Amino acid sequence: MLPTGMTSLREIRKLGCYYVDKTDHVRRLVERGKYYFLSRPRRFGKTLLVDTLQKLFEGNEELFRGLAVHGSWDWSVRHPVVRISFGGGDFGIQDFVRRNVEDQLEETERVVGLEPDPVEASIRFRRLIRALHERTGQKVVILVDEYDKPILDALGDRELALANRDFLRGFYAMIKDCDEQLRFVFLTGVTKFSKAGIFSGLNNLRDITLAPEFSAICGYTDEELDTVFAPELDGLDRNEIRRWYNGYNWLGPEKVYNPFDVLLLLADRRFSNYWFQSGTPTFLVDLLSRRRVATPTLEGLVADDDLLSAIDIDDIGIEALLFQTGYLTIAGEEAAAGGYLYRLDYP
Repeated sequence: MLPTGMTSLREIRKLGCYYVDKTDHVRRLVERGKYYFLSRPRRFGKTLLVDTLQKLFEGNEELFRGLAVHGSWDWSVRHPVVRISFGGGDFGIQDFVRRNVEDQLEETERVVGLEPDPVEASIRFRRLIRALHERTGQKVVILVDEYDKPILDALGDRELALANRDFLRGFYAMIKDCDEQLRFVFLTGVTKFSKAGIFSGLNNLRDITLAPEFSAICGYTDEELDTVFAPELDGLDRNEIRRWYNGYNWLGPEKVYNPFDVLLLLADRRFSNYWFQSGTPTFLVDLLSRRRVATPTLEGLVADDDLLSAIDIDDIGIEALLFQTGYLTIAGEEAAAGGYLYRLDYP
């Protein structure tokens, strides 16, 4: 069974779906550090990655039997997990981000048997982390999915976007304040906002977006496609699959396929621009229109580290935004004075 649209590891494993095992990447993440940030375009498997991390730290051994991480994980230790997702809702509504966070924190409090704590959200977050640590005797894991959506949803209203950014900056700052109680922290989203804008209080994040060793942590490699999905490839031109969909590169040893494209190709048995047709973000269309950017001029753009590294509400670089949202990818790199230059192209 093809896991099209599935973001739950439990559901995928329970239904016997095809599963591309990324748990060796996850193991290396956990072994090599504590605070991480990853940017990937939409529909690249970020939510499934976050769910995998949650199930792993919670000690759901049965879900990982036969996977790469199983034999090297201590299943006797179970960590409390606080998972925050901004995937749902319209954050273009005034004060919605605060109410959304409070609702998620209250849900976690009730699940673990704590009385809801009616204080300001960032303080409530800190108290929840410390209470979980004291109650279980284990360090806490923090997972944040689509951390940037409250800002992206509000880009058409600068004041609201700034208010949402400031709220999140105070909220995320509490993570660093709880360092002694934390085992692992992972934040993911589409864009990378500058540390000064949103992560000024959480400046110890390691950004693995362009880390070659984790370039395939989301997306499918050629080998994964040929092995995991081998029964589904019969009747499809393998070279055409590669030509259509194997275009994304984050400085790793090989390009990767967008999972959404691959799964719909295998389901429909016809080639189409599935990912592109699935919906371009409104904020991106509006920005390109305001800047009067002609799409034919985007092919062959050259950008440096600074242009690709981050964006801010009042300084959104087209190159960075199109790269981070998946409409451009790295086609080549070369050393330059003080860093690298990247040639961008359509995936």
